[in-house]
Amino acid sequence: MADNKKMVEAITSRDEDFAKWYTDIVKKAELVDYSGVKGCMVIRPYGYAIWENIQADLDRRFKETGHENVYMPMFIPESLLQKEKDHVEGFAPEVAWVTHGGSEKLTERLCVRPTSETLFCEHYSKVINTYRDLPKLYNQWCSVVRWEKTTRPFLRTSEFLWQEGHTMHETEQEAQEETLRMLKVYEDFYRDTLAIPAVVGKKTEKEKFAGAVATYTIEPMMHNGVALQGGTSHFFGDGFAKSFDITFTGRDNKQHYPFQTSWGVSTRMIGAIIMVHGDDDGLILPPKISPIQVALIPVAQHKEGVLDKANEVAQLLKKQFRVKLDDSDKSLGWKCSQYEMKGVPVRVELGPKDIEKNQCVIVRRDTREKIFVSLDNIVEEVEKALQSVHDGMYQRALANMQEKTFTATTYDEFCDIAKNKPGFIKAMWCGDSACEEKIKDETGGVKSRCIPFEEEQLSDVCVCCGKKAKHQVYWGKQY
Repeated sequence: MADNKKMVEAITSRDEDFAKWYTDIVKKAELVDYSGVKGCMVIRPYGYAIWENIQADLDRRFKETGHENVYMPMFIPESLLQKEKDHVEGFAPEVAWVTHGGSEKLTERLCVRPTSETLFCEHYSKVINTYRDLPKLYNQWCSVVRWEKTTRPFLRTSEFLWQEGHTMHETEQEAQEETLRMLKVYEDFYRDTLAIPAVVGKKTEKEKFAGAVATYTIEPMMHNGVALQGGTSHFFGDGFAKSFDITFTGRDNKQHYPFQTSWGVSTRMIGAIIMVHGDDDGLILPPKISPIQVALIPVAQHKEGVLDKANEVAQLLKKQFRVKLDDSDKSLGWKCSQYEMKGVPVRVELGPKDIEKNQCVIVRRDTREKIFVSLDNIVEEVEKALQSVHDGMYQRALANMQEKTFTATTYDEFCDIAKNKPGFIKAMWCGDSACEEKIKDETGGVKSRCIPFEEEQLSDVCVCCGKKAKHQVYWGKQY
């Protein structure tokens, strides 16, 4: 297993240097490469295949809830962006501007979209006329640009891939229901597809999206106790509609403003998968989005009949799973190490002795458990193993989140936890953003993550200022 050891040594230990470990994995597992443009990444085939599987799963969920895909321009005229003041101010530091077309200076600057609310609003103002035109349930798959100062592959890049849903509704209630419905779609996707648990709730006023009435968020915890904003859903009320003069004739034959939502997730989810599930040997991919679900490795493949049987088994498995038959001349140790590095959920090994016994060996990536199964039941056994991998991944991530979630009822206790125990801190809050600022400044960056939907009454007073508490909040550092 010398080859195996050599490959594993290339990854920094997760406990030694988490940031270096993360970078080692994204490069060694061939997910991305750095490009000649600062802050932009090349998503390599294996990394993009993960995104394609994520996209396909989510796209199906969106369409099942009645949404249609559209595509908007990537450029936004400055005058259009300026129509929504709060929105513009929120994105101003991150906006990239186009000032020339060819050799000629443009008469009006064009913004490279950081998000597309204004473009959708311009379009909706033309196509919404009566209540019969509502709701408009649109989604867009695209890239956006935000000029980040500090970048890291998948987590923060100047350009990234995402989806952004933008919907218009006849009533405020319908829009609010849509906002929470799509948040639930994200929560279910994280749990059922990515095997990632999360805290779900409402952002504080200070942390909400620029221009939104309310922002809701899904907040998974990484292995090291740091939070990642995994996805957001925003209720805009009728603010954008008023700014863009979007009106419709209602059932009462009077003019009304529609109510708007937007919601999105991005390639940041791949970063979450790495940091929630990965280990010192590389990726551990959730089976439902893994480009290869089963790596089939012939053992002693030079011996008569081994490759023939391996091909037969591969064709059988391919009817139901994404299978890679590795019949290359590389060593067994190298192959095992390679597919562990790439996070393939299940490895199937098949050699001469196995064929004699009409069996094979199934190896789980997450636990490395070896299971001897009959070739007669190979499809059912692989299916069972993949489900066990998913369930095990979720339970380990949930246990990690629970172990790293702490409660503080005094400010000293809060600061001590923030300094010495990475993770979420549950504490009461008065509702004043000044307390949020103080906590952030005095704890090295601990911020409010969300107000959970089911709040606990941990005490009667704010953990920071001692005034009457209004909400229980989850706090933590974030990527």
